[in-house]
Amino acid sequence: MILLPITGHAQYAPQAGLSGSDAIPGTSSLIVGWASGCTVQRGYMDIADTTMGLATSGDSTLALGPADGALVSLGDSGMAVLTFKHPVYDGPGPDFAVFENGFRDPADSAMAFLELAFVEVSSDGVNYFRFPANSLTQDTVQIPMAGVYMDASKINNLAGKYVGGFGTPFDLSELSGTAGLDISHITHIRLIDVIGALSGHVTRDSAGRMINDPFPTTIPTSGFDLDAVGVIHEVGTGVIDIQKTAVYHVYPNPARDRIQVFCQTGFFASGTVRITDMAGVEICGFALTSGGNEIGIALLPSGTYLLNITNQTGEKWVERLVKY
Repeated sequence: MILLPITGHAQYAPQAGLSGSDAIPGTSSLIVGWASGCTVQRGYMDIADTTMGLATSGDSTLALGPADGALVSLGDSGMAVLTFKHPVYDGPGPDFAVFENGFRDPADSAMAFLELAFVEVSSDGVNYFRFPANSLTQDTVQIPMAGVYMDASKINNLAGKYVGGFGTPFDLSELSGTAGLDISHITHIRLIDVIGALSGHVTRDSAGRMINDPFPTTIPTSGFDLDAVGVIHEVGTGVIDIQKTAVYHVYPNPARDRIQVFCQTGFFASGTVRITDMAGVEICGFALTSGGNEIGIALLPSGTYLLNITNQTGEKWVERLVKY
């Protein structure tokens, strides 16, 4: 087998484990819930030859609960609709993450075998709205079922861009202002397999570019292999929206060397702040008291972080911090 990596200039976040990746580990403390319901509409093993029948591997129950490597295969243009115990809402940073089972190129950690899917959300279970997807992968040579690896930094807002055990994050703020969608109350998430063919049954991204991923995959595990959907911001989990409370203030933000965290007396006799990256990996933590608290951030690389603040009674607040 000849392995032909697809390369080029980076554009979006790279593969899980590399600097700058926004992949969400399945064990991340950011995840507060998982899909509790799933219905699947299977697609064909090969949509260009329907006599082969539908994808058959797995069943919808395998998409429920935490990411564990147990999969349901959607097939070409197959679809899965996920529901949740509590609605998902738009909070700081990513709001949910979709897990698939891509695998890394053993010769190049930046490259992986990936199968992709569009992601759509609904606040009523009837009207769905798609995240704007981007694919900068070359569209001149068809990626086959095996032997060719893809660069995650060429892919944006398509589920499946990360290897198994790492979720692709989605931020509902990208759909802010969409008529008919309440991003503070998402009840359904729909995944639709990207066929990935460069002729015939072509799938295109939001800019009209052909999306090239493995095709045809003439096996029972054809198409996108859904592992799980993890929720980061879930209505009713006790995390308070900092836009609606004056319990504490963080300034300056953006900041370069240090920030001040001012905590309102009464709400904070004591507490903690954890600074994490956007994937939920903790970088450092500090104790807080009522009044002013100075925190040095000079050693942090420039980028976007999350401040996860908890007071003495367990109430939580989250705010995005930009370090320049």
